[in-house]
Amino acid sequence: MNDRTLLAGRDPLVFAGSPLDRGDLLRRDEGALADLLTGDDGWWLGLVDGDPVLQQSGGLFWFRRSEIAGLADLQTGLFLGHYKGSPCFAAVINKPDSLPLDGEITPARQAAMALSHDEAAIYAQAKALFAWHARNGFCAACGQPTRVKSGGARRACEACESEHFPRVDPVVIMLALDGDRCLLGRQESWPEGVWSALAGFVEPAETLEEACARELEEEAGVKADIAAIRYVMGQPWPFPSSLMIGLVAPVLDASLTIDTHELEQARWFSRDEVREMLATRHPEAVMPPSIAIARRLAELWADELI
Repeated sequence: MNDRTLLAGRDPLVFAGSPLDRGDLLRRDEGALADLLTGDDGWWLGLVDGDPVLQQSGGLFWFRRSEIAGLADLQTGLFLGHYKGSPCFAAVINKPDSLPLDGEITPARQAAMALSHDEAAIYAQAKALFAWHARNGFCAACGQPTRVKSGGARRACEACESEHFPRVDPVVIMLALDGDRCLLGRQESWPEGVWSALAGFVEPAETLEEACARELEEEAGVKADIAAIRYVMGQPWPFPSSLMIGLVAPVLDASLTIDTHELEQARWFSRDEVREMLATRHPEAVMPPSIAIARRLAELWADELI
């Protein structure tokens, strides 16, 4: 079953489905980009320590350039793309005490649940890009400073001419299945009662299926049927910049040996238990909030769609 069928009648995953035209051809013209960045036609969103500024009504607070100029260094602003025909930019606000009275700094995850899908995806792009730029001010090849190019889509070293591009870290997140049961785990740092699908970063020279099987065996001791692992859907995750790759993984051996360094607990849940968790009727367990792909995987499995 493909993504289109699974998403029929359902909201897109939070942070997915960006409406932006990211303007690849435009980014090749540094002069045209400079004119856009200094012009008055576009709209700007502002971030404070990675968190967005929202309107009191809940949407992103879109500034005109003249409005945000006194709050941020626009020389470090990023071009995000065109939205509904208008150029869109993002800037780091360094004077949060001077925000308009109807602008409110909102924690990232809280904001994600309040924004429209279009605006959540736009914000995710800005948050991930700024996090990458903050960590890549110097060339990994020669150590010299790098400069922002292509409106923020790359950095270039003028000393050795190396180019550096934003990194996205692939993460497999998988619902391991044993017949009518699925495997969920929890970490000690999570809120009490929250359980989720297991997940882990893809390592070098590893396929998605191999990463999925490895993580399941390392964290919970279960052996996946690697030939039966299936892709379901993906989700951008700007914390700081990952791509969550949702999979289902039937297992060959369901016995558990939990790595307590990685997980506090892991256990098998029946389909009826997962339905109760999703409906917040389970006496001791709940699923992650709606912004998480783990919840969508559980919903699809509970509805017998995967």
